[in-house]
This record gives sequence, structure tokens and C-alpha cells, in this order.
Amino acid sequence: MRLLCTAFTELLRCTLLGHLRNRLALALAVAFIPVWIAVARLCTSDEVVRVWLDAVSAPVSAPASQVGQVASALGAVTPVVGFITFTETFGSQQMDRRLLLAGYPRLPMLLAKLAAVSLTAALLAIYTAILLWMSLPVRHVGPLALALAGAGLTYGGIGLLLGSLVRGELEGFFLIIMLSLVDTGLQNPVFNTHMDVTGVSALPLYGVTQLALSSALTPHIPWSHGLLSLTWSTATGALALLVLHAQRPSRSPLLRRAGVRTP
Repeated sequence: MRLLCTAFTELLRCTLLGHLRNRLALALAVAFIPVWIAVARLCTSDEVVRVWLDAVSAPVSAPASQVGQVASALGAVTPVVGFITFTETFGSQQMDRRLLLAGYPRLPMLLAKLAAVSLTAALLAIYTAILLWMSLPVRHVGPLALALAGAGLTYGGIGLLLGSLVRGELEGFFLIIMLSLVDTGLQNPVFNTHMDVTGVSALPLYGVTQLALSSALTPHIPWSHGLLSLTWSTATGALALLVLHAQRPSRSPLLRRAGVRTP
């Protein structure tokens, strides 16, 4: 048990250090999110819009700039977490294979990747929630941060999955961009005030969008919609771990019995 804990801690440390060495990811996290929120605030009017929220089963009236900032925050967090996770997973494939062939335990490696996604999503969610709190009269900061974390976890799982499936970085970046654009675009109340597009409730960010808008603009906290994001993040994370488990080689039983380490 101590060996597994040590392996998990070391792999988690290495994964997080890999994130810190990714200068593009750091620039996106630190600069892109506040810039995108500021663009939404400057480029959207203060005209009051009336949007229907399924989470509260009632229309909500709020300035378009406030609604746009919350939606833009979700649209900024998702690709950033997806990029960070995808880049690390894609770049560590060869090293992961070497560690496993050398006898490194598989379970701590998989759990360390999932824990790194969770920590990254949580930190960016807190950072983004603080930015929104400074820019908006947010009603409930805590549930808003949970909604942002759920969005990050969902696309972090997608980044893990794509990092193991695609053969090139360009394909992975393109898929993450297109998925996040379609997802956030269809659910942005500034462009779709009635939220009545067929199938929109089946998209990954439906639950977190409802929770974020309700928490920021209304006195209600629809926890049940937050559970939808937990379902999506669990599903994408589990599928990503399954693919990682299948694609990362296991050490040969003959080598394991003989005590031979493969370089």
C-alpha cells in the first residue's frame, strides 16, 4: 500500500510539473480567461434580456452583459482545461509505456492523471469565479465555482480521452475547439434566449450552464442540474481511464516472475 501511495504521489507531482512547464497552457489560464470575460463585458450591451432557465422553470431578466460574462467564463474554462490535459496526456505516452514496462504500477498512474485533472479544474474554477465576482453582482459564488469546476472536469476528461486516441496534436486541438464552440454556443442565452434548441439538454455543459446562470443571476441554486455535470465528468473520466488502461502496455508476466526490468 505504501508503494502504491508513493507511486501515486510521485506521478501526480510529475504531471503537475508538466503542466507548469507548459507555457502556452499557463498563458491561456492566466491571461485568456480574464480577457475573454472582459471582451464579453465590453462587447455586449447592458440591455435587459429575458431568458428562460430550465433549472428554475421560470424566465429570468438580467443585463445581457452579465449573462454574456457567465457564459463566456464557461466557454473559456472548458478549452483551457481540455488543452492542458490533452497536451500532457499526448506528450507523456512514451514515458508512460516505459514506466509500465519497467514494472511501475498501473493504478497509481491512472489515478494520478485523474487527480491532476481535478486539481487543474478546481484551481481554474476558483480563479474564474473570483474574476466574475469582481466583475458581477454574483448571488452565490460557491455554486458558481462548482459549476465552473464541473465544466473543467468534463472537458478535462475529454482531453484525457483525445490524448490517448488521436495521432497528432493538431487533431486533438481542433476537436477540443469544435466541441467547446458548439457546446457553449448553443447554450449561450445571449444568442439563444429561449434555450429551446432540440437536444441541447444532452450536451455536456447543459447542467453546468444552468447551475452557473442560476447561481450568478438568481437566488436559486439548482443542485440537481449540478449532478448532470458530475455525471458527464464521471463518464468522460471513466472512459478516458478505460482507454488509457487498454492502450498502456502491461509488463509481461514472464518478466514479472523472473524479476527482469525492461528499460
